[in-house]
Amino acid sequence: MHLAQRALRRAASTATVALLAVAVGCAPQPEEKASDKPSGSGAESCAKGELATETSEKLTIATDEPAYEPWFKDDKPANGEGFESAVAYAVAKRLGYDKGDVVWQSVPFNKAFAPGEKTFDFDINQVSISDERKKAVDFSSGYYDVRQAVIALKDSKAAKAKSIADLKGIKLGAQVGTTSLNYINDVVKPTEQPAAYAKNDQAKSALKNGQVDAVVVDLPTAFYITAAEVTDARIVGQFENQGGTPEQFGLVLDKGSALTSCVTDAVDALREDGTLAAVEKQWLSDAVDAPVLK
Repeated sequence: MHLAQRALRRAASTATVALLAVAVGCAPQPEEKASDKPSGSGAESCAKGELATETSEKLTIATDEPAYEPWFKDDKPANGEGFESAVAYAVAKRLGYDKGDVVWQSVPFNKAFAPGEKTFDFDINQVSISDERKKAVDFSSGYYDVRQAVIALKDSKAAKAKSIADLKGIKLGAQVGTTSLNYINDVVKPTEQPAAYAKNDQAKSALKNGQVDAVVVDLPTAFYITAAEVTDARIVGQFENQGGTPEQFGLVLDKGSALTSCVTDAVDALREDGTLAAVEKQWLSDAVDAPVLK
């Protein structure tokens, strides 16, 4: 019954947008319309069996492919290993779903928070919470505070950078649609157009091949890349948080999802009981501090 109700709700929402488009005589703007809809509207009960999930009695969780370490282990999100896999199963458990009740789905990073109806219950893929993204999707509360970092080959000019000013004349690269790329454009403001790649793997290859001088990724990923994948590279430094508040990863949900408040409650409970801290210590303990670029 709850699936039928969900379908009717979405159909009604679509019809409303269509009528509005006719009234103003132009095509609707999905992100602007989505921003008018309150996050987590319609949530009534967080009990298993009463959640309006994509599949009855199942919880569908999405992430990108490949699933990178240290967030996942061996490119297998379903094994419960790696920080985000462990967090996903912890959230599922709080919602009443056993490991066998979880269904994993592959969704490209950018598509996870793009406007439009989702095919998952929530996505976990190092997606930073931002006001712009909230126009198109819902977020849970943050499950990890993160900083962005710069990595470069050890013998390069970029590796000697001590400040943001030292990076301005350097060819930088990052994955498209990420806050990593935003930091390049908004904080570094380089003199040369940065390179944007569909995947982090492509950015790493560009670094290896000398197509870029340095790449920007989140700090735990930077430690993994320099320790296990591009061992002749080093972390140049990390950026300070912008605007006085930490950048946080959040679980991504459909805009106006009835699950948003329940998933947020689950994340909050995991933070309060120490589960998130324990999982972070287990899987991200190697991501120690790095110099701050100012």
